[in-house]
Amino acid sequence: MPWRFALCHFESMEKRASPFATALDGLISRLHERGRLRVWSLVVTIFGDAIVPHGGRVSLAALQDVVARLGVEPGALRTAMSRLAADGWVEREKQGRNSFFHLDERGRHAFDLATRRIYAAGPPAWDGAWTVAIAPPGGNGAGADLADAGFLKVAPGVHLRPRSASEIPAEEALAGMLVIHGESAEHPETLRRLWPSRQIADAYRDLSEAYAVLDAALAGGAAPCPLAAMAARVLLIHDWRRIVLRDPGLPLALLPSDWPGEEARDRVARIYGKLREPSEAWLEQAGLPPLADPEKFAARFGRRQPE
Repeated sequence: MPWRFALCHFESMEKRASPFATALDGLISRLHERGRLRVWSLVVTIFGDAIVPHGGRVSLAALQDVVARLGVEPGALRTAMSRLAADGWVEREKQGRNSFFHLDERGRHAFDLATRRIYAAGPPAWDGAWTVAIAPPGGNGAGADLADAGFLKVAPGVHLRPRSASEIPAEEALAGMLVIHGESAEHPETLRRLWPSRQIADAYRDLSEAYAVLDAALAGGAAPCPLAAMAARVLLIHDWRRIVLRDPGLPLALLPSDWPGEEARDRVARIYGKLREPSEAWLEQAGLPPLADPEKFAARFGRRQPE
């Protein structure tokens, strides 16, 4: 029996009895209930989380298997891949009747930057220093790029970021701007209110609550089949990255005492660790090469993943 059909067969058995499959189906329903699904964004998650560590190249057939388990039609996937190719994120190659996709240089660079934040062990350490970037008169600077690097726009053309050892490089975004570095021993509540922490905090709480049932199923010894594990892993990281890449990533000293981000991170890391082995088995069965850097992959989320 071909591996793809074998996985579907075993998963159909699993769905009739597994608390894990029930929890996964609930999360898939949640995914589609949020509005029209941006399939290309889901594909970006798959590449960044699973394909890049395995060399960055994957068949369209393998992608179809994963997204089908997440309720995505083949036509929607093909449209998404065409868009990503047109936008210069992926390149397509044909081998006989099979199509394969791999990241181009732009896509790989973007993933490298995002990966540092998605799989961080926790908030960055902070030495009390700040970076202030001021755009020249008449300009606002590269606002989107600065936001991606953790800067907050506090006034037209003025951006602020607490300095940390793990901060994302922003040399290109800062080009042409006046950059000032300074220190402050005080952390007034006014500074905390500059960041949109309430919206981010609510998103973390929602995620932690949504994945509680899946977490409990895995803690109870659920053993998902490889395809279901891969689908759950993709969905988990997709939901997580949508929040964490909007989060400025403030040091703990600047976060409210009841900040829910770390509880959510603990839950995500715990689930990810449980899904790691069966989902990696699916990637092997799908024909992807071994992990290029097993140690780097194992270090995701720091020491929060179970062995």
